[in-house]
Amino acid sequence: MLSTPDEVASGVQSASWYAIHTRHQHEKVAAQILTKNGFEVFLPLYTAVRHWKDRVKQLSLPLFPCYVFIRGGAERSREVVTTPGVHGFVQCGSRRAAIAEEEIEAVRQVVQRSNSVEPHPYLKCGDRVRVEAGPLAGIEGILVRKKNLFRLVLSVEFLEKSVAVEVDVGMVERVPRPWAGGRDWQGSTWSLGYA
Repeated sequence: MLSTPDEVASGVQSASWYAIHTRHQHEKVAAQILTKNGFEVFLPLYTAVRHWKDRVKQLSLPLFPCYVFIRGGAERSREVVTTPGVHGFVQCGSRRAAIAEEEIEAVRQVVQRSNSVEPHPYLKCGDRVRVEAGPLAGIEGILVRKKNLFRLVLSVEFLEKSVAVEVDVGMVERVPRPWAGGRDWQGSTWSLGYA
């Protein structure tokens, strides 16, 4: 979800979340340096098990490879883009693209409350659902099935990146209403009728 001109004029944009594009495998270093320099940074991680011939190892990997999220930073943008490992802000045209607070908060809650979160291919269609009960209550996403398990897919629309978390299908309800990003719950594009 992008900021409107009114939000930019009122200063709301300075409190917005932005995505920072990083070099491959430099997300953690960039996040550490930005945090050390006083920025509010969000780097969602998940645990992955990797098997090699001689060992098995658990790794902590970024849910969104090559991306770190930062709140604000407009007044210190030069300091952000000169951070080692950072390519720059993700932009829409010539402006930094703000990411919806709700999308960041949903990802944050899933990472904190579940140990079965993992990256997932971005989806444009599927049933949009809301979790009714349990530790993920109130979170909305797209319901998908993987073998005999159901997963809730959460997306950061602008980056076209998604993560998935296992859910009990009996604890979700369908959400038949338009949502952020200009698509309805079936993935169809819609317009507000503005010229």
